[in-house]
Amino acid sequence: MNYKIVVDAGHGGVDPGAVSGNLQEKDFTLEASKYMYDRFNELGIPVKLTRDSDETLNKNERINRILNAFGNRNDVILISNHINAGGGDGAEVIYALRNKDTLAKNVLNNIAKEGQNVRAYYQRRLPSDPSKDYYFIHRETGKLEPILVEYGFIDSTKDDVVQLKNNINNYAEAVVKAVANYIGVPYVAPGGKKNTYVVKKGDSLYSIANSLGISVEALKNANGISGNLINIGQVLTIPSSSDKAPGDYVVYTVKKGDSLWNIANSYNVSVNDIVDYNNLGTTLLQVGQQLLIPMANQVPDSITYVVKSGDSLWSIAKKYNISVDELKRFNNLTSNMLSIGQKLMIPETGGYTTYIVKSGDSLWKIAQNNNVNVNDLIKLNNLNSTVLQIGQQLLIP
Repeated sequence: MNYKIVVDAGHGGVDPGAVSGNLQEKDFTLEASKYMYDRFNELGIPVKLTRDSDETLNKNERINRILNAFGNRNDVILISNHINAGGGDGAEVIYALRNKDTLAKNVLNNIAKEGQNVRAYYQRRLPSDPSKDYYFIHRETGKLEPILVEYGFIDSTKDDVVQLKNNINNYAEAVVKAVANYIGVPYVAPGGKKNTYVVKKGDSLYSIANSLGISVEALKNANGISGNLINIGQVLTIPSSSDKAPGDYVVYTVKKGDSLWNIANSYNVSVNDIVDYNNLGTTLLQVGQQLLIPMANQVPDSITYVVKSGDSLWSIAKKYNISVDELKRFNNLTSNMLSIGQKLMIPETGGYTTYIVKSGDSLWKIAQNNNVNVNDLIKLNNLNSTVLQIGQQLLIP
């Protein structure tokens, strides 16, 4: 499965969580959560936060944000970050009754490797109904796989307090590593590079290339592979193109009649740009081959739209006040068929501008600065939540 991650910073706003002196749980959980968000992004794993500021969330709003992030699906992992209280010592991980202990066990073991004392990984049942989970973060999150991580005790009589103040991001990194290993995404330490990958059962060249953000062609060329067969245990060299950030390119699948020249021309890049970006050894293309198209030279008066379930060329064109023919021509489309996840370039028509979300932004702040209504922003951008992600692209009417 292509897993997604929701990171939940426990408590927040008027709810400080556990408190000891001038230390508040909500501050530790926010720091750890924002660190995780950045790291999962670096690893190419889809991730969203329930909150990215000192915001008050009641139980219903928190659950809504969790379930709306990627949907109520069993390929979504929820990490709810917390700090314990009660004078104890060490980390704990609680997992849901509906899940196995594999992820919780790996998370706790990784935290222990960072020098933190650990207590246990376990499930907890509701006393009034033992068939249900004790914590709502497990009980009311549908099909998701949630874990609640308690990193230590804010009022510990031993060494937890010092460890939390000095090492909270190290413990967060331990969780990131455990999750990456659990979902089969190659783990890379902060600042590191993907050098090699060991083939596992169920892997294919496509799945490996997709998880690393490179083309199948680049992966094959780096390893001298002529066919599509790989073996379990085989060590693959990962080409340097794996360091490309997802926002730096779009993925193009070669169709019948395509050539490097017409693909380059439609994306406003040169043939050499595509050859170099994909480490191509030849200009010959095969139908179904995937190419990474560098975005550096894309026309500035356009935005990218990702096709969702229920979309049609007509509905997308109507949304952006352009014609279907203009939309097809701008994207070099020969039919009206769309695929979920397909990326379309939308020409700007003067009815809106684009804005890239920065650290500290909120919908209210962006709306106020641009003299528009928050509801207008939500409607224009098809938002299911008011939670924003750094780097997210918004249309401003």
